[in-house]
Amino acid sequence: MKKVMCFGTFDKLHPGHLFYLEESKKVGDYLIVVVARDENVLKIKNKLPSENELIRLEKLRQLELVDEVILGNFHDRLAVVRENNPDILCFGYDQQVDEKSLQEFFSGQMIRQKSFRPEIYKSSKISNEK
Repeated sequence: MKKVMCFGTFDKLHPGHLFYLEESKKVGDYLIVVVARDENVLKIKNKLPSENELIRLEKLRQLELVDEVILGNFHDRLAVVRENNPDILCFGYDQQVDEKSLQEFFSGQMIRQKSFRPEIYKSSKISNEK
């Protein structure tokens, strides 16, 4: 069984997120989704998500294509990779990834997923419209 892990904030779950999850699920048998912690989103994006981490977590758990949903780690964002030992890591087209740090302990496949209409379905664009 191939375990796939993907990551994101998943604020205001939209078709772009669903596309990313569907494409990630296609490359393996078991999809683990890591939801970014509110505290980490604030550090990276300089603002909190509009939906808190527990709401985002629950919305993803309701999706049939997702096998497992977990919250990321507060201090070591790569800890979930070491703890869950996936075969494949999938990243969104616009996610910043420290591949060098990952390669120190992860020898599996890393896939950069293509975008799905980013001019419409990027969360930051949706947030600015409201």
